[in-house]
Amino acid sequence: MKNYQIILLVFVLGGLIYFISSQGNLSSYEDIASARKKSGVFVNIIAKLDTTIPYEYDPVKNPNYFKFQIIDSLGYTAQVVYNNTKPIDIEKASRIVLKGEFKDAIFYCKDILIKCPSKYKDQNTQAPATTFIRTYYIKPHV
Repeated sequence: MKNYQIILLVFVLGGLIYFISSQGNLSSYEDIASARKKSGVFVNIIAKLDTTIPYEYDPVKNPNYFKFQIIDSLGYTAQVVYNNTKPIDIEKASRIVLKGEFKDAIFYCKDILIKCPSKYKDQNTQAPATTFIRTYYIKPHV
């Protein structure tokens, strides 16, 4: 084999190994009920903060402990423990994506993505009335 063929083979094998190893990180979005059935498996849950139950966060005592309750679109609820600081404006979030796993009926979250409400939500979303512009072409006198 020539040198360029060996280098090409190494790059192809490296890309194949990277592709196969990244497949394990792909996970689908689950509701709370189906995520509970997959205890110990890394899942993504789309839900929102349940504001009827107060969350537990004391930055003086332990700034890396945030415990709260979520509710999904089907009405299922779950306790969540996030071992990091409380995300800013999580109370205002229209939806949150939680990445983690269930253990003993508690969802241990590794990462939180927050979907904030749109600032254009309350504005009038109707398109303005169409205006027609008449264009005239004037022939120059020759």
